[in-house]
Amino acid sequence: MKTCKCFSCGGEYPDIEGPVHRYMKSSPGCWAVYGEVLAREYSNPAFFEVHRLTVDAYAVQHPGETDRQSIQSVGVHLIQLCLFLEHGLTAENANDAMLEAGRYKHEFIWLEPPESLGSITAADVVKAKGLEEHKSIVRSWAQSSWDAWSKHHDTIRAWLPVQQLTPADAKKRRG
Repeated sequence: MKTCKCFSCGGEYPDIEGPVHRYMKSSPGCWAVYGEVLAREYSNPAFFEVHRLTVDAYAVQHPGETDRQSIQSVGVHLIQLCLFLEHGLTAENANDAMLEAGRYKHEFIWLEPPESLGSITAADVVKAKGLEEHKSIVRSWAQSSWDAWSKHHDTIRAWLPVQQLTPADAKKRRG
């Protein structure tokens, strides 16, 4: 099968025609492979441990354009990656943090995407053989995606919901 690089994440995907997401811009092959990864995760509750990381990593690798919806999507997903990877947020706490961060999403600004959005993509995840390999690759994907946005980490940390911060960080934030 003929392949092509996704113009957003840079992964190698089937060169197909088909649907794509409305504002997370990708090639049709990339969107289809992401759908396969999600189907795998939804088919077995054991995958839910990394499901939020999957969604967040994909979203920040497909930042879209400078419209409000794209800005807010990237902001919320980068916040969630920060909370998972730097603050040890668990999947059980993810929804509450996402909702709290979303209360301030109108204040988010466009973050110029990095030249590389990370070395791991959905194309790598879909090749995983079994649960543990899948989870390991997703964790690496999330870290790679977060690291790619390093020039914006201070801005993203400033957007964190206060109750997710350590008491000392929350005090600094309040001034």
